Amino acid sequence: MNTLDILAFGAHPDDVEIGMAGTIAKHTKEGYRVGICDLTEAEMSSNGTVELRREEAREAGEILRLSARGNLCLPDRGLQVSKEHIDAVVTAIRNHRPRIVFMPYWEDRHPDHIACSRIVQEAVFNAKLRRYMPELPAHTVEQVYYYFINDVAASQVLVDVSDVYDQKRKSLQAYRSQFMKPDGDNDFVATPLNQNYVERVAARDSLLGQTRGFEYAEGFVVKGPFAVSLFL
Repeated sequence: MNTLDILAFGAHPDDVEIGMAGTIAKHTKEGYRVGICDLTEAEMSSNGTVELRREEAREAGEILRLSARGNLCLPDRGLQVSKEHIDAVVTAIRNHRPRIVFMPYWEDRHPDHIACSRIVQEAVFNAKLRRYMPELPAHTVEQVYYYFINDVAASQVLVDVSDVYDQKRKSLQAYRSQFMKPDGDNDFVATPLNQNYVERVAARDSLLGQTRGFEYAEGFVVKGPFAVSLFL
């Protein structure tokens, strides 16, 4: 069992990096154990291959100093709020026993991101029920946060990621098949992801940081009250 402080879920390899690679880098720098669990292998992507995407995800994980990275191999463009898919996420949560779980914001232009959010929400709840899948010990997640991929809403929590932003850039650049036009690839398809996408993510994070005087920031949303012990 590879116990983690933080476990972030994404529908595809690169989703988590887009939304919160800086936050991950900041926590791993401080010695916290962080993992990413991708629900699919992005086999429906217009560019690249499953094998290449696996290598890119591995490289991005090394850049971010992850303690664990897994892939549930659920069907790309076939994610469903079904018992099978929920149980796969419950298993990941119970195996890693994270204190905090991150998932995509529940509104996004990509249906898989929405489905991922709904599946993980259900799984976080079910993971704490001792009579649900009793073959694995129940686990209660302390806090859940939602990160942004495409669509952005008003953030309730901001993380200053200025000092680790180079790691975020490098983790995104690891996904060469998605964010760059490869030389001599006749099978290449132009998509919004390979039209200066990394620069656009940086611009978004810069604008968000500007609201609090940071060079770069990543934003998050919570459901329900956000509890603190002290304000200072």
